[in-house]
Amino acid sequence: MGYITTTFIVLVLIVTVIGMYVNGENGEFEDVGGGAPMAKTEQEALYSAIQGFVGNWWNGSDLYPDPCGWTPIQGVSCDLYDGLWYVTGLNIGSIHDNSLSCTSNPEFRPDLFQLTHVKSLAFFDCFHTPPVVIPSDNWTEFSGSLESLEFRSNPGLTGQIPATISQLHKLQSLVVIGNGFSGGLPATIGNLTRLKRLVLSGNGFSGEIGDNYGYLSELLIMDLSRNSLSGSIPLTFGGLTSLLKLDLSQNQLQGKIPYEISNLKNLTLLDLSNNNISGGLTKSIQEMSSLKELVLSRNPIGGDLMNIEWQNLITLMVLDLSSTRLTGGVPQTISKMKKLRFLGLNDNYLSGNLTPKLAELSELSSLYVYRNNLTGKLGFDRVFYGKMGRRFGAWNNSNLCFPVDLVTTSLGPFGVNACQDVTSSEVSVHDSGSKLGTFDSGYVASYSFSRYKFDRIWCVFTVVIFLDFVM
Repeated sequence: MGYITTTFIVLVLIVTVIGMYVNGENGEFEDVGGGAPMAKTEQEALYSAIQGFVGNWWNGSDLYPDPCGWTPIQGVSCDLYDGLWYVTGLNIGSIHDNSLSCTSNPEFRPDLFQLTHVKSLAFFDCFHTPPVVIPSDNWTEFSGSLESLEFRSNPGLTGQIPATISQLHKLQSLVVIGNGFSGGLPATIGNLTRLKRLVLSGNGFSGEIGDNYGYLSELLIMDLSRNSLSGSIPLTFGGLTSLLKLDLSQNQLQGKIPYEISNLKNLTLLDLSNNNISGGLTKSIQEMSSLKELVLSRNPIGGDLMNIEWQNLITLMVLDLSSTRLTGGVPQTISKMKKLRFLGLNDNYLSGNLTPKLAELSELSSLYVYRNNLTGKLGFDRVFYGKMGRRFGAWNNSNLCFPVDLVTTSLGPFGVNACQDVTSSEVSVHDSGSKLGTFDSGYVASYSFSRYKFDRIWCVFTVVIFLDFVM
């Protein structure tokens, strides 16, 4: 009997607590069928904000008992504050297969900014046509909560990023990828001192990068790639000492690589490819000892490789210096970078012999030196040629040759002649100098490690060259 009495008392207490949550003191909460309540004003603001993006056809009637209950909205996350549900995360657009798709005329409603507990806000593939401008008002309502803000794949979002976003004092991640934004980079972003990730790639931003972007001392990732940015790299970037990845590729940046960049001792990726950077390779590069990927391809950098202490870059996995107008020889010190997996030196004016010590790089899987002025006999052994295959590209070096004893094997590098006269039948397999006219001169074998992982290096770095080759 004592057990039954105790059980009955516990059940009465549970029912009483549920009744308090369901009814509230003033009847301001919705009937939630046993779940924690959500204030009616919070729910109404959420529903109206979502309707602005997906259309008025949606009313949440199929949700039970509320947006944070047993059948939550895909893309909405909640948390409890003083016993009430509040929206803490809102993802708009086709992020998941079962996400609510945006209407053809999405809009930002003022109700969105009433969700003052939101920590994460994202818009994916939502805005296309007609063009939509982000409202500049009301962002201060998120100043005490918002930590992550993302706009991805919204070509219909045009104009500029509102300067009022700089008032989001808790913001740690700002990701703006593949939208229709234009104009200059917001100078006020430099006020977001808690930022750890800043990605503004694939938009139409133009103009110079402000010096105050170098004051984001907690920044770990900066990606401003695929825009139309001009001017030089700010000297203040030397203050980004926490930075792990810096990607400024595919812009119109000019000038030298600043020496101050040598302060970035934690940097693992530096990608400045596809710009107009000149002035030679600065020695600051050799001081960034944590670098794993250095991609400077397609810049008129000029100069040579000899003044860099390559042996200092012991963690480097990718070195892409293709199409950078380099002259001089290939230093033996490159063979000291024991973790190197990709070396791109093609499409330059390099001369002299290619050091056979490169074969000592046990992890090297791709080596491209084609279209240079290299001379002499390639001193690599059969094991090296067998390992590299077509991932060793040395064609279009008119005075380069390989040992004649490789003629009868299938190991000789494509497009390179044997070092002594033999019959045409013996060299027909490898001597494709007469065939080079059919090779696609636009082919460029340059890689960025940030876009190609090395977990399967024998697969990832495989380069397939389609040739019209008649045996």
